[in-house]
Amino acid sequence: MAGQGLVKSHRGRRVLDKVDIELKQGCITAILGPSGAGKSTLLRVMAGLEDVDSGQVAGSGRRLTDGHVIVPPEKRSVGLVFQDFSLFPHLTALDNVMFGLRSGSASLRRGTAMAQLAAVQMDDKAGAYPHTLSGGEQQRVALARALAPEPEIVLLDEAFSGLDARLRSELRDMAVHELKKSGAAVLVVTHDAEEALFMADELVLMVDGVIVQSGAPSEVYLRPVSLSAARLLGDVNIWTGPVSDGVLHSPFGTVNADHFGNAPEATLLVRPEGVILDSKVPDGRFAVTETHSLGATTAIGVQAPSGETWQARVPTASGIKAGDMVSIELDPSLTSIVP
Repeated sequence: MAGQGLVKSHRGRRVLDKVDIELKQGCITAILGPSGAGKSTLLRVMAGLEDVDSGQVAGSGRRLTDGHVIVPPEKRSVGLVFQDFSLFPHLTALDNVMFGLRSGSASLRRGTAMAQLAAVQMDDKAGAYPHTLSGGEQQRVALARALAPEPEIVLLDEAFSGLDARLRSELRDMAVHELKKSGAAVLVVTHDAEEALFMADELVLMVDGVIVQSGAPSEVYLRPVSLSAARLLGDVNIWTGPVSDGVLHSPFGTVNADHFGNAPEATLLVRPEGVILDSKVPDGRFAVTETHSLGATTAIGVQAPSGETWQARVPTASGIKAGDMVSIELDPSLTSIVP
């Protein structure tokens, strides 16, 4: 399934602005962006729940949405999983999963539904009603219901955001396994950077209705094309200054900028883990101003002689503490320069 030139406006504001996206079989595509970026609207358009002003969605050799005609979700071979689970309260877990199975005998449909419940470790709760299940259990049933008909496309909209951190981690791990096993083309909408990086084969960053960057998660993380793209995936240190003879000078070190040559201004982006500290040198010029334990790593504030402060992230075992004087080296693999 692919969307081309998708435009959607709401109350005079473009929610989708000429968006192109392709969902590939066996591939999980994650869309990451802040609230109001247009992520859920794009998912609803791909699902057939909303029309567009212009552009089209096509799949299986036919046009599905084009601003004039819209093929409904039940005729698109689409499985949907939302944040609120959307289970039928009057049906058991088994009956919820069986609901989407239209062909075959009752015993065959029951067997398929039970197998899918077993795949998400919910076969022992097949007879339970939704109100007796925890949030995590309800979401497992919702995922089983979406996958049971073997859809070509599976769409998940903030599916795990209502769960606590431990359960969210457990469920997304299980979901990735089941989604990949299904062979479906998958679209995951999330505002959680860790979730997007963990689940995605293809990561799409979206801001104000526009796709600002897409690619393999590692490439998008390490090589952001802009400050807004970098910030979507976590903390980043920033320094803006001129480039002279292919070099950008910052208070924390010089960085190669050959592709800029000479430029009046460029922005240096460095991930906190790319700020490498050494407290064992006798001539450290940078002062550690604060430390905050994050478990295996420690977040550290470090100040240059000129007064600017950046954030570093080092292994807790390094033993660096507030008041230490350190030297700094910038890891080129975690450093980018953008216009």
